[in-house]
Amino acid sequence: MGTSSEIDVHEELAGAAISPSHKVLGILITLITLFDGYDTFNPAYVIHYVMQPWGLVPSQAGLLVSSGLVGFLFGAIGHGMVADRFGRRGTLLAGLWIVNVFTLLTALFAHDFLSFCGLRFVTGLGLGVLLPLGTTYINELAPRRVSNTFSLWGVSLGWSLGGVFAGLVGVYLTPLYGWPVLYWLGAMSIPLTLVVHAVLPESPKFLAARGRSDELRALLARLRPERAELYRNATFRAAAGEVTRNTVSALLSPRYRRVSLTIWITAFLSLFAIFGLTGWIPTVMIKRGETFAASFGFGALMQATSFLGGLTLAMLADRKLGLVPRYLSAWWVFGGGAVLALVFVSGHGFNLAIVAIAGFCIIGAQHVLNNFTASSYETDFRASGVGMELGVGRVGAILGPYVIGLLQQATGGPDVVFWAIGGAAIVAALAIGSLGPASANPSTATGAALPEQETLRA
Repeated sequence: MGTSSEIDVHEELAGAAISPSHKVLGILITLITLFDGYDTFNPAYVIHYVMQPWGLVPSQAGLLVSSGLVGFLFGAIGHGMVADRFGRRGTLLAGLWIVNVFTLLTALFAHDFLSFCGLRFVTGLGLGVLLPLGTTYINELAPRRVSNTFSLWGVSLGWSLGGVFAGLVGVYLTPLYGWPVLYWLGAMSIPLTLVVHAVLPESPKFLAARGRSDELRALLARLRPERAELYRNATFRAAAGEVTRNTVSALLSPRYRRVSLTIWITAFLSLFAIFGLTGWIPTVMIKRGETFAASFGFGALMQATSFLGGLTLAMLADRKLGLVPRYLSAWWVFGGGAVLALVFVSGHGFNLAIVAIAGFCIIGAQHVLNNFTASSYETDFRASGVGMELGVGRVGAILGPYVIGLLQQATGGPDVVFWAIGGAAIVAALAIGSLGPASANPSTATGAALPEQETLRA
């Protein structure tokens, strides 16, 4: 190429084939989010063992799940500003070390309600970094034509497998070793963190935006080795303009306000439904006559089907990017309707089918909402955008287990669980469905991100 030629770094990454380096980095993020999913969902399997010994009422039991989510809320909202300012890699590693240390401390020192909730809160600060920043990292790495599908394999697969793993440990190991075994096994994330230290590079789009040319040149050569010679003598420059200092105000600027507010409302309702369901499903199913093993197994089933539902939705989304809100809406309507059916029909086979559908639709759609959020913002505040989505969503996640515990306490029966969860999913569908195809197209919408202009000059 001539020296006057310019190459858009965004397009360079978007047009790449999936290379071995893409796969390695995707696997690393998968393993990180596996421990995130495992640690997020394992408190649901603690409730059964501690309610009576610790003298807890249902609303307090809900706080066992919600306490970590409160920490997640602060971590998710706060980390984005740090990651957008100082980098994805260091912020991700800091989150991992917080999770490592406080998971071990939970196994050692969480001997009552207050100590458990306090340790889970601090663990949640680290967990609030892993999923949103993993989503941001993968989105900035993925080729455009498979962005949703690559995100599902790179982020959501790990998160779902972590939830399945938590369910299996809950079913098979907690009866033998007690609930602390959940946290002893969670400390296996420490060796992974050492590997991440050694292998994970900074996000390529962050490097481009900050003008870190040598690191960007080397990373692009790994991602697109067929063009390594071109990058060898290239010079780089980011888009004109200053780094956004107040990223929250940028998310609420006229250009992005409608999409931001709609995403936040949807995430709130979706995660209210997801964590209300996953936090209470083992206990509620025991009340409906299921065995201990079957009731705990429902949680693992939901996580397994959530990945299949998210992958199906992601493949549809990659074919018709402008229709993503409509697809999300359809998923949540069907999932919410299925959960409402539990109010009227019971039986082991029916319970099994509905739980599988709830995972496929309600949790599966949340996976794709995360990537839709990441694709709606520019590099300078993408991490903040995803962090705010999952931070606001975690308010719903915090309230889900607690409010549903209060409702059961007030009504004395499990049916209120299904009314609350099914209703929240259907209202989430209406909210995201209000974004028409134009609003979902980042290149044309008012309130959605325009194509990035990061460029490389060779």
